[in-house]
Amino acid sequence: MTLSCIQQPHPHLNANLEQGVLTLAINRPEAKNALYGELYLTIAKALDEADQDNAVRVVILRGQDADFSAGNDMQDFMKSAVQKDQIRPQDGPPFILLKSSARFSKPLIAAVRGVAIGIGVTILLHADLVYTDNTALFQIPFVSLGLSPEGASSKLLIQQAGYHKAAELLLTAQKFNAEKALSAGLVNSIEEDVYATANKQAQTLAALPLASLKQSKALMKHNVDEIVEWIDHEAVIFMSRVGSPEMMEAVQAFMQKRKPDFTQFN
Repeated sequence: MTLSCIQQPHPHLNANLEQGVLTLAINRPEAKNALYGELYLTIAKALDEADQDNAVRVVILRGQDADFSAGNDMQDFMKSAVQKDQIRPQDGPPFILLKSSARFSKPLIAAVRGVAIGIGVTILLHADLVYTDNTALFQIPFVSLGLSPEGASSKLLIQQAGYHKAAELLLTAQKFNAEKALSAGLVNSIEEDVYATANKQAQTLAALPLASLKQSKALMKHNVDEIVEWIDHEAVIFMSRVGSPEMMEAVQAFMQKRKPDFTQFN
């Protein structure tokens, strides 16, 4: 099987397969690696194909250079908001990527530098190992945008961080640093060279029996069907919030470079 991400390179996704380790590096530095419809689907397809390809034993997801991902591209998001009634909420490209990540049966490692916002955080909940460095700045901004959690984050973040820490990250929508990400269980460790650490760990895993790795992961993630269902459930609620008065106020405030006023809404 030939991976399409390597056979047909995408301008915003660099893919490299070496000694069983497939590295997927988002490469859109001018937009801090913000994601859009086609790019979501390209990464999802790469994960789906890697899951079936015996040449791939481990996947690393990272940014090419200084950032992980600034989340959803704002222009693409507004375009999808206008077209949201044309497809089922759970079939939107971001949710397809999140479900591919959740279903991925082999070790998935995420390496985070710079910004990790929105789906740049929620996708980490579906990785097996997550490494970061002190340049990282995280944010789960959905409430501040008049939206709601996605990617099963309302379930998984509680499991990993405990209710009170999860509530702080989800409800306040505030930015937080690598130390807080570590204390919330979002990352395994803070590293000086996060990409080197991810590569070293990937090589260690790639040398182990793949069948044992997959079986061990399946035992730990025995509720993957439930998680996928929750991603769909959150997607329906999330998309019902798209175009809401609160969301439009958040967008207008952003464009006008002012603080949004949500006190006018109940």
